[in-house]
Amino acid sequence: MSSAEAKAARRAKFEGVFEKIRDELVDHFSAQGMPAEAIDWYRNSLNYNVPGGKLNRGMSVVDTVEILKGRALTDDEYFKAAILGWCVELLQAYFLVADDMMDSSITRRGQPCWYRVSEVGLIAINDSFMLEGAIYRLLKVHFRSESYYADLLDVFHETTYQTEMGQLVDLITAPENKVDLSKFSLERHRLIVIYKTAFYSFYLPVACAMLVSQIPETYSVPSGSGTSTVKPYDLALSILLPLGEYFQIQDDFLDFSGTPEQIGKIGTDIVDNKCSWVVNTAISLASPQQRKVLDENYGRKDGEKEKVVKALFEELGIRSVYAEYEERVVGDLRKKIDEIVEVEGGLRREVFQSFLGKIYKRSK
Repeated sequence: MSSAEAKAARRAKFEGVFEKIRDELVDHFSAQGMPAEAIDWYRNSLNYNVPGGKLNRGMSVVDTVEILKGRALTDDEYFKAAILGWCVELLQAYFLVADDMMDSSITRRGQPCWYRVSEVGLIAINDSFMLEGAIYRLLKVHFRSESYYADLLDVFHETTYQTEMGQLVDLITAPENKVDLSKFSLERHRLIVIYKTAFYSFYLPVACAMLVSQIPETYSVPSGSGTSTVKPYDLALSILLPLGEYFQIQDDFLDFSGTPEQIGKIGTDIVDNKCSWVVNTAISLASPQQRKVLDENYGRKDGEKEKVVKALFEELGIRSVYAEYEERVVGDLRKKIDEIVEVEGGLRREVFQSFLGKIYKRSK
């Protein structure tokens, strides 16, 4: 089997679990005495909003459990890991349905945003709540008897709250219809990225995998002539948050530098007034005259003004600044990963090497 075929088989197996949990959620909904019209609506919402996309977050839960256990998973282990993966994807779906309404977006994953589908409209607000509610139904049914059930509830609630904090800061910093670059800074960008993306896209899947693999809160590792105590969840966080920040900065850079053929979309961060790493880096490097050019041209729905901004980014050497940043941050991450002391039943360097390997030097 080629690597492409193996990847497709992995995805198909993971998607097979979605069909089971979707039917379970719809059956539970139906058992409450809900009318046929509402049952069809709920099923359509789940099918439309959850299984599309790359599924990287969800499948990384399964991949991480396999790495932590160091072997192929039993059917029951796979099913439990995949349920947690789909809980992460349900959280993503909840965020995206709501986010598309806040941003007045037109399409998502190659189809109209859910709120723009005929007859849906503002009902999408309640649909987003139900997508989030489905997470806790699944956790209750499949994990309530587990010793780590409260920890799962805690990490989903905490991560959801953190993501909503980041979303608020992003919305008030960079509204699409009001450009004010005085609100922008690399520090503000970092705060938005860590809270809006890194916690739920990077830490949450790994924390779920660690919990279902029953990685303890602390354990001892050999150190010099004695032992030292490791807090594996804090250690994972200290690697995954910078990794998530690097991923988003890379995304921001590709929006500016990548071609539509390469990244699969037309970059719109400049015209959409996004608080991206690229413009924040430009602000930090710009002379007063260059800053004036940015103030007059950034965030405008005008192709000519977009070209002016892109030319200024080139003039400021954004490509070389990014290349230097990438090598520095990847070097720091590799050092942190290499310092992990591996013991039976603890963290594995491969968990983080796997994430980094998928991201480093990506071009789309």
